[in-house]
Amino acid sequence: MSAFRHEPVLVRGAEAETISHATGAAFLLTDSASTAGALSCHRVLLATGADGSAPHYHARSSELFYVVSGAVQLLNDDKVVEAGRGDLVVVPPFMPHAFAAVPGSEAELLITITPGVDRFDYFRLLGRIVNGEAPYSDLLAVEDSFDSHSVQSEIWAAARSPQAA
Repeated sequence: MSAFRHEPVLVRGAEAETISHATGAAFLLTDSASTAGALSCHRVLLATGADGSAPHYHARSSELFYVVSGAVQLLNDDKVVEAGRGDLVVVPPFMPHAFAAVPGSEAELLITITPGVDRFDYFRLLGRIVNGEAPYSDLLAVEDSFDSHSVQSEIWAAARSPQAA
């Protein structure tokens, strides 16, 4: 047993910071600092057919997606998979990935990153970008500090094109 102890983390859903925008919302549950680096976790609601994240990868963490309700498309490296209520997808470090609600469906996801990265400021910035309050270039400038690295994916672009729906 480790000599280092810390208290359990309890986050009441009603107390989670909420970042809302036209295509959904993110609920910031716990960041790395409050879990001694073990994980970061947030909940995402996506409007019908809405994009959740552009293609990216993490160099230091795996990302877990649990579909609470609805259905999502997930880019996993060079393929797009669909996941529905109760499904779990874990993306390892360095694997390009993205997620979005399936056309015609809303979605709710619980997303966990492990080991954790303090990313609440990343989500706050992303909310400002989605709401038109900051340029996308601001996000690109801080990618390394949040271990989120943008990539291009023709497979994802084709899957998310209006013709694919």
